[in-house]
Amino acid sequence: MKERSQEQQLVSAARGGDLDAFEALVRLYEKRVFALTLRMCGNPEDAAEAAQETFLAAWQGLAFFRGDASFSTWLYRLASNACVDLLRREGRHRAAAGLSLDDEELNLDVPDPARSPQDEAERRELRESIDRGLAALSPEHRQVLVLREIHQLRYDEIADVLSLDVGTVKSRISRARKQLRKFLLECGNFSPPSASKGTEKEG
Repeated sequence: MKERSQEQQLVSAARGGDLDAFEALVRLYEKRVFALTLRMCGNPEDAAEAAQETFLAAWQGLAFFRGDASFSTWLYRLASNACVDLLRREGRHRAAAGLSLDDEELNLDVPDPARSPQDEAERRELRESIDRGLAALSPEHRQVLVLREIHQLRYDEIADVLSLDVGTVKSRISRARKQLRKFLLECGNFSPPSASKGTEKEG
């Protein structure tokens, strides 16, 4: 609560033109914003550019920030939009660097964590295949998976970030997972659920 109160004070001061307060907000969120842009853009150079655009847009738009959503949600929205704009502008659909999705969410049959060298090799191959699969997704579909699987945002939080309704968010995540599963099946790196799992619903 104390941290939340401090954030609100900084936001209020920054909205009034206090550059020091805004710089404090940048320091507070720069690592989280860069983590998002790196996974969306796929390389440090593009990620740094998108992060810079995010904070520039935040400084320019603070006067219009009404606090309907949290400041962090608003920043995620700006960062996500900056990444999509960059990907569209450059025509880049690169895989997110080091990105690994939640294996249970994707029903991926991977070895148990007591790993032998062969297990490690299989997991590394799987991660590389996931990266290539993500590279084939549209920025919008990669966007929702990164926010859901990496940043662990709830559906309603993603809806706030992307200015979408929750139903659209769920639909995009479901579609993106299906596309990724199809890619992994074709690569031979995905084992379909057994009959006992067949009744499980998309999470």
